[in-house]
Amino acid sequence: MKRWTFLVGAVGFAIALGGCQQRIPRNALAMTAESLEKRQLQTRKFSTSDESKLLTAAVGLTQDLGFTIESTQSKLGLITGSKQRDATDGGQVAGAIFVALLTGVATPVDQDQTIRLSIVTFPAGNQTALRATFQRMVRNTHGQTTRLELIQDPEIYQQFFEKLSKAVFLEAQKI
Repeated sequence: MKRWTFLVGAVGFAIALGGCQQRIPRNALAMTAESLEKRQLQTRKFSTSDESKLLTAAVGLTQDLGFTIESTQSKLGLITGSKQRDATDGGQVAGAIFVALLTGVATPVDQDQTIRLSIVTFPAGNQTALRATFQRMVRNTHGQTTRLELIQDPEIYQQFFEKLSKAVFLEAQKI
């Protein structure tokens, strides 16, 4: 009788445990229209199969734009860099002063930001594709991160890729 009770209990437990299993929704890994637009904004193809020349031009441009190279993994086609910039906003400072005058409490304001650039290259047939992403992290006067965001301004990406195209041309001409 004990065995029978144990067996029924074990089977019941297994069934109950199986019922708790969560299923992955069918569209969990589907690309949204917005993510496809972002990828198109961030990616360009270059008519070279020599990934190393494209990476060399990208490293040079990254440094010319004031970024400090943090990591390069040429075998993986990866470059990361960052630069520090001021993030002080006059309107935010004026608001903090107004609040301090009314309440006597100092309100933190945005102070500095780190702009990060990540570049990834990958083969695309007889071409090489390059994807660049810009992010920024803003810190306030108390050292707290107030914003962490992907920069999505099309103008920034367009300017970056125009400059990169020129750099690739100069690299190919050995100028």
